[in-house]
Amino acid sequence: MSGRAKSVASKPPAPTRKESTADRKPLPSGASARMNARIALALALAALGLWTAAGFLPALIWSAILAITLWPLYTKFAKRMTSGPSAAAALVFTLIVALVLFTPMALAVYQIAEQGDVLVGWMKKAGESGIDVPDWLARLPIAAEGVQQWWRDNLSDPKAAAAWLKSVNMDDASNLLRTFGAQLLHRLFLLLFSLLALFVLLRNGRLLANRILETCDKLFGEAGEGLMEKMVDATRGTVNGTVLVAVGEGLLIGVGYLIAGVPNAIVFTILTTALAMLPFGAWAAFSAAALILVSGGGSGFAAAGVFFWGAIVMFAGDHFVWPTLVGDSARLPFLLAFVGIFGGLAAFGLLGLFLGPVIMAALMVVWREWIFRPTVRDTAA
Repeated sequence: MSGRAKSVASKPPAPTRKESTADRKPLPSGASARMNARIALALALAALGLWTAAGFLPALIWSAILAITLWPLYTKFAKRMTSGPSAAAALVFTLIVALVLFTPMALAVYQIAEQGDVLVGWMKKAGESGIDVPDWLARLPIAAEGVQQWWRDNLSDPKAAAAWLKSVNMDDASNLLRTFGAQLLHRLFLLLFSLLALFVLLRNGRLLANRILETCDKLFGEAGEGLMEKMVDATRGTVNGTVLVAVGEGLLIGVGYLIAGVPNAIVFTILTTALAMLPFGAWAAFSAAALILVSGGGSGFAAAGVFFWGAIVMFAGDHFVWPTLVGDSARLPFLLAFVGIFGGLAAFGLLGLFLGPVIMAALMVVWREWIFRPTVRDTAA
């Protein structure tokens, strides 16, 4: 029997709730007023701090998610590098994470920029001399004749093409590009800030974890520490499940790329794997691969096969495999895992992908262990 159990067994039975309430001595009026003032000040400062950091909260949450998920891997890396967590190990590990994150993003931006130059040249040629109906349109498995007729009416004749292009509001397109550029710079800044916060969290991870556990213990007792542990497990389970499913989906769709003969199949596989972690990201990747395949002289049925194979893989992975993995890792029933994932996406955007299951896991802990947890008297009886 442990020391804690002995101390519990040696103590007399706890008084009933009525007795403890009657015997409890009220705090002096001055002490009670000071306690209320401290609570009010703490709540006001917490609200003010959250309001001040509102613009950086998404980046901070992302860095916390990464730190929690990668902490076991980081500790192994730090032991081999510097015999334990240190500033140097945290810096090198953060740089590795940045390289892993930036590589697929750089590939995606490069592909978009390359296709943008092609689109500008195509629009210029259409306005000057018109563009003949490409051969690959006839190989489309669906609506090939209707698409070819629309092309002849709007793009083959230079005058019709010029009139159609004039209907596109270039001012709106220019404003869209400027807005996109500003948003891209803002996102890059937040990404850099997240990496900086990740470095700080890795360098001071043990200290921060101990302080958080001490705070939870003082506020909620032992149940608070258990709640934090469950939330950490849910976060790791959600991220690991998301990455595993994305890798599996990307590899399976990549096999379809290779069989169908998609140009740059390896690059498209990497992009599909990276974008599979985002809502509808992989759909855009394999749809673009199908269009490039058919426009490059490939079979229309092969392109349709790429699209439908990708759709089948994504539907099965996102609606069955992913909620099951996340639910098992976070110890959530399938229905709650499903609601947490997709409800979180609807409520919080991309962050909800990870916050939703964590919130559901915390709710289950409170319900199972705080409300229905047996008391010492029930166990003794």
